Amino acid sequence: MDETEFWELVDTTREDAEGDPEEQADLLVERLVRLDPEAVLDFARHFESRYHRAYHWDLWGAAWVLLDGASDDAFDYFRCWLIGQGREVFEGALHDPDALADLLDDFDEEIDGDGEDLGYAADEAYEQLTGTVAPDLDLPPAPAEPEGTPLAFENEALLAERYPRLWERFRG
Repeated sequence: MDETEFWELVDTTREDAEGDPEEQADLLVERLVRLDPEAVLDFARHFESRYHRAYHWDLWGAAWVLLDGASDDAFDYFRCWLIGQGREVFEGALHDPDALADLLDDFDEEIDGDGEDLGYAADEAYEQLTGTVAPDLDLPPAPAEPEGTPLAFENEALLAERYPRLWERFRG
């Protein structure tokens, strides 16, 4: 599975799930089990590498503004959700986290921002296909700390200054 096929799967499942990340995860599993186990592992590698790329302080700050706070776990689930939003939103947010204010059509705090189940879709599909746990993906280890400069998330003035569009749209 190449990068284009990865993003097509992400996009079609998001559209079919009408943006609900839990439903999207279920649809991903359904579609992944139609593939061979190696293709499922390829999908997992694409997902995991993007998950690690999103481990950045600036993006965590944007998640903090969107979610009105984001613990370690909440940021993990946010990164899964962000991948589930598709290539344009994902890459745009990595390039400029404040751009999420413009990249997101809607943001429902009840369902958006938490894509925990998306992070397990490939593992679940692989296990259904093979009856075994997915092997190690042979990717570089996850960074120990987020990339970039740590932010004082509790400093609302700093967050409003760093993320003016997000702050205006979601907290203003």
